[in-house]
Amino acid sequence: MSHLKLLSWISSEQPFHNTNHIFVQHHSRLFKSNISHPSNSSNFPTINCTLRDLRQRIDSVTNTQKITEAMKLVSAAKVRRAQEAVVNSRPFSESLIDVLYSINQQAQLDDVDTPLTNIRPVKKVALVVITGERGLCGGFNKFILRKAEARIAELKNLGLDYTVISVGKKGNSYLVKRPWISADRFIKGGGFPTAKDSQVIADDVFSLFVSEEVDKVELLYTKFVSLIKSKPVIHTLLPLSAKGEIRDENGNSVDASEDEFFRLTSKEGKLAVEWDKTTGTSDGILPNMEFEQDPAQILDALMPLYLNNQILRALQESLASELAARMNAMSNATDNAIDLKKSLSNVYNRERQSKITTEILEIVAGAEALL
Repeated sequence: MSHLKLLSWISSEQPFHNTNHIFVQHHSRLFKSNISHPSNSSNFPTINCTLRDLRQRIDSVTNTQKITEAMKLVSAAKVRRAQEAVVNSRPFSESLIDVLYSINQQAQLDDVDTPLTNIRPVKKVALVVITGERGLCGGFNKFILRKAEARIAELKNLGLDYTVISVGKKGNSYLVKRPWISADRFIKGGGFPTAKDSQVIADDVFSLFVSEEVDKVELLYTKFVSLIKSKPVIHTLLPLSAKGEIRDENGNSVDASEDEFFRLTSKEGKLAVEWDKTTGTSDGILPNMEFEQDPAQILDALMPLYLNNQILRALQESLASELAARMNAMSNATDNAIDLKKSLSNVYNRERQSKITTEILEIVAGAEALL
């Protein structure tokens, strides 16, 4: 069995805990042996394959264990860096959003028209779906793509059109194989995200919204909560407004039922999450604050920075979640390989002992026959 096939088998979501069934594959044949509990060794049946086949299988599992353990260590080293990037970007991102909400409120009071805060009846929604670049990360890509399909179905039920901007190799290949999903743009990721990477997406989003090709832009990505937990979320990117204000031509709200703004913080050096509904209000800036410049000019200067920052933050969150999922998947795969190797070794030793015993009995029987 090749390492790739074995790696895919032992890295499945279900750990190998049942030692009562051992499958040994050699070339195109599949062998099955029902192995009894060690306490019932007398009832242990003979396995239908040679000792050489078992040795090859044990060697293959051992090599696969080395690969999964190495991938686990690499993912653990990378996820630390990704985690630090997520935590370090939170203070600036939160402060920027507080400032923008406060300025946007003042601009609405002054009846100032700014393109990126223009709330209009929604006819078409752009979905920016962020997935991973590689597999072997459990259900990471499956969950966010399932979330995207659920949101698309929700938009269809509302009678709205949509377009998908796919970011990530896995999402791109998934959507290419499903032509019935309207995906117009495919963007490749790679490595740790930078402001240059997020700017490419921000430019597409900006042109779509300002040209009124779409009336709303939503980010779908995987929120990093901890090393063992992440959650696919939907976040309204444009227009900048309070939750529930974006409606279709009939006055029905088109916001996702799970659209929440996650205020991520770090407490005592540890990750923490506070869940707050987006209200459009800011506690960081006083309502009677005076602006030296026109609020419209400040918004025009800050909105591109807001777009880039929010997309970069989503890319960082998604990467941290992917690496954490891969680390956990490879950890489970390593544990499964250890259990499988132990079970195969027991089978091998029992078969070898049985073979030696049989040969000894044949020698003794032959010697007695000569007497």
